[in-house]
Amino acid sequence: MRLKYFLFQTGDYMIRIKADNIEDTRQIAKIFADNIKINDVLLLRGDLGAGKTTFTQALGALLGVRKRMTSPTFNIIKSYEVDSLKVHHMDCYRLEFSDEDLGFDEYFGNGIVIVEWPDFIEEYLPEKFINITITHDGDGRLFEIENMNLNDEIMEALDEISFD
Repeated sequence: MRLKYFLFQTGDYMIRIKADNIEDTRQIAKIFADNIKINDVLLLRGDLGAGKTTFTQALGALLGVRKRMTSPTFNIIKSYEVDSLKVHHMDCYRLEFSDEDLGFDEYFGNGIVIVEWPDFIEEYLPEKFINITITHDGDGRLFEIENMNLNDEIMEALDEISFD
């Protein structure tokens, strides 16, 4: 099921997509992989176990990351190279009560950046990003994807998604 909501305060819009299984999640990740641009920033929000890392692993594999992308909870940041493309995966969960700057500016604008738990580093985030909130919805997941002035191609492709 796909629902599209216009966010009048920003001029952007949000798309809601119900993923009933892991294959649906991979299909959503494929749309991102096919349309993502260098320096795009994806902010992943959701409770523990919502599927943020599962989505990241699917996206990474589709982008050509050879290693299995695990959640960098203790490292906080892991970087991967795919040909000349850099993919940075941040898990900021442990930074909830920290004001430590780990050099986040070095990553934004230097490849694709995927951030789990972005609320904990909000002051370091760029102005342009795609916000992805993943929540449990029965046996599946609900993806709420909000484009914040970044990549219209991803949003247009998501608007056409259909699960077989």
